[in-house]
Amino acid sequence: MCGIGGILYKPASGQRTESVGSQLVNMLDAMAHRGRDSTGVTVSGEDTDCDFIVRIWSDPSIDYKSGFKLAEDRVSSNGGRIVEHKEVNEYLRLGIEFKGEISILARELMSISGIEIHSIGRSSEVVKDVGTGTDLEHRHQVSNLNGTHGIGHVRMATESRVDITHAHPFWAYPFPDITVVHNGQITNYHRMKREYVDMGHRFQTENDSELIAVYLADRLSQGASLQESLKDSQNDLDGTFTYLVSTENGLGVAKDQWAAKPLVLIETEQLVALASEEVALRSIFPGEFERTDPQESEVMTWAI
Repeated sequence: MCGIGGILYKPASGQRTESVGSQLVNMLDAMAHRGRDSTGVTVSGEDTDCDFIVRIWSDPSIDYKSGFKLAEDRVSSNGGRIVEHKEVNEYLRLGIEFKGEISILARELMSISGIEIHSIGRSSEVVKDVGTGTDLEHRHQVSNLNGTHGIGHVRMATESRVDITHAHPFWAYPFPDITVVHNGQITNYHRMKREYVDMGHRFQTENDSELIAVYLADRLSQGASLQESLKDSQNDLDGTFTYLVSTENGLGVAKDQWAAKPLVLIETEQLVALASEEVALRSIFPGEFERTDPQESEVMTWAI
């Protein structure tokens, strides 16, 4: 059992009293009973002064200065420049100016021993760790991250191991700004993963949820719309699933034909918020609201 949540502010939403990061943490904390192994968020639509935000996890054996120097050398050797950097526990958060092909930059950074990329985005970043939402906030100050939309996940591990890299959200290497959180199990994961590996795609984990991110990124890169990609996934993915996807410009949700994994949402003129349980929505909207329950094989998308 896992829990997922998401929020998107519409273009005319006006002033907000809380950051997207803060609201996601509150929602996930309200669902901590659904999974305490790990927690993570994607915050999208951030204002940045660089071309890409890169979030890197480094093995504890690599000290910050060494990790940064290795990353800096790879970026500069490919015509880029690191314009800002920060260490957060075992993370490096890099702001990079880079005009080349992002797959080249991703490949160069991933070739560094002991380095794993958790996200690359023009205006988004993934923050995840073992523990609860409270733990995530304490270690990473997620409430300082603000944007237009985001998704989050609390995990009770059933298949792959418990560590930072196997926590959700999953970023679709090497496509910027495409991340997924998922509740369920993809039963044709191994076959589809082999097919994508043969096509040249790279996977960073053994978690079946990563397949959804790669699948959607591949469809979007071929010119499909987000709505079309989500609908196609319902035919191509086997198993039980309710998942949320965050892109540079919006948010989407897809449910399987049985709708076995719960999801509730509220939508107003200002925003849309979704979660596995109503208690998560009430953690940020304590007043009265009208909830909707997406049904079997339903697909919904929203744009900023």
